[in-house]
Amino acid sequence: MDEDTLEHIQSIVAEHGTNAWWTMTEEELLPDKYKAEADKWKKGTDTMDVWFDSGSSWAGVAKARDELAYPADLYLEGSDQHRGWFQSSLLTSVAANNQAPYKAVLTHGFVLDEKGFKMSKSLGNVVSPLEIIDGGNNQKLDPAYGADVLRLWVASVDYTGDVCIGKNLIKQTFESYRKLRNTAKYLIGNLADFKPKIDSVAYDDLPSMDKWMLGRLSSVLREVDVAIDEYQFNRATQELLRFASAELSNFYLDVAKDRLYISAIDDPRRRSCQTVIHACLEGFAKAIAAILPHMAEDIWQNLPYDTEYESVFEGGWPKDLMAYPDHDGEQWTLVRELRDDVNKMLELARNDKLVGASLDAAAYVYVPDEDKRIILNKLDGDEDLISPPVKTNGVDELRSALMLSQIKFVDTPEAVSELCDEKYVSKTSISGCVVGVKQAEGSKCGRCWFYDNQVGKHGLLHDGICQRCNEAIFSWEKATEQKFDLVVPEEQPVA
Repeated sequence: MDEDTLEHIQSIVAEHGTNAWWTMTEEELLPDKYKAEADKWKKGTDTMDVWFDSGSSWAGVAKARDELAYPADLYLEGSDQHRGWFQSSLLTSVAANNQAPYKAVLTHGFVLDEKGFKMSKSLGNVVSPLEIIDGGNNQKLDPAYGADVLRLWVASVDYTGDVCIGKNLIKQTFESYRKLRNTAKYLIGNLADFKPKIDSVAYDDLPSMDKWMLGRLSSVLREVDVAIDEYQFNRATQELLRFASAELSNFYLDVAKDRLYISAIDDPRRRSCQTVIHACLEGFAKAIAAILPHMAEDIWQNLPYDTEYESVFEGGWPKDLMAYPDHDGEQWTLVRELRDDVNKMLELARNDKLVGASLDAAAYVYVPDEDKRIILNKLDGDEDLISPPVKTNGVDELRSALMLSQIKFVDTPEAVSELCDEKYVSKTSISGCVVGVKQAEGSKCGRCWFYDNQVGKHGLLHDGICQRCNEAIFSWEKATEQKFDLVVPEEQPVA
């Protein structure tokens, strides 16, 4: 083995391929200066290390092509390659160039069937990726889930070990996919009249709840960004699913319905909510783009306003949406815990037909912890219930956050039991508070469904509604009158 023999063999392989070794004679395989000695040599026919060819791919593929890099950013293969491709690549590269052929190595386990058995054609337990995407012969039994659902499953499992796949697991993944899609649809649906450049509310003017939500969005985007960089796709996926379900759908958007549906069109509390929804929608679309590209692009193509980029993939990672600071985290964590406690009691009352919707109820709360009492009192929007009175912005108040018509604080746990049926008083709680629920006082507003002692009073233009709804309707009627240039006598309300 010397420079002449190596170069000669190299030129033969370059022209004829590796099969030349089997078709050519020893004399043809030797360079000119050794041809006369061909009878002294015999070409080897034993099998060499089967991983040598792929193990030298850093030279024949990565290093030889301008569009690729050497060393490679990442070598990705199964856990069986620790003694195979990873090892042979490392040995050949270090031997030739004194450096590893890769900057990082990522290994994954094997895909097993739903029961944890190795897939085998003879056992008939092989799961076809194309069948998941396109569906089977019987679409009722084996529906077409599309590529995004398969990608979501891949991104949601812990690939560091062996993983299982099957019909039930894909069906569960599809339910997670639907939750994400439905959340996106709701966000889009509530931005139909929102023009970001005109209607957005400045951060400093946002209510505390909205600042908190933007802070949570930034925190999630930062977590997803780091997780993807570290190839922990299941961590990124779980964070997005938790955010979309627990914080967005189950809390913020549920509470936001009152602002979005009840407030006047240009009411600051409504526009501030849309400002947050706009940020969450764009941040959500870009965060899922690497995992669910079809859904992300579908969202982007259905945004109800003009955007700078035609595709979700053109604008890059939303670094501007990662810059919001955490805001009042302790306060809103306590509110959400109290909300969970109230909802638990409401479920009991609802089962007994004491109340229907949550707005049919009032809650009585005893807060033993002084620090928590200060936080919750600050959010109490009922001026008659606390001293000194506190006026809120209509967003950062407990009755809105808890979706109750009334909430009242009492001085002792016994007072809760006196005011509410013992059956609907919490024995244990997440928030540390004693919570009781009963039917709300007053009359039900026919528009917002909140119960209020002032419904139909104060000379309102419309019967059966509260003061807040009366103002919202008047604002809408005034805007409609101006839009269509209607002439209406001052003494007559607009129909």
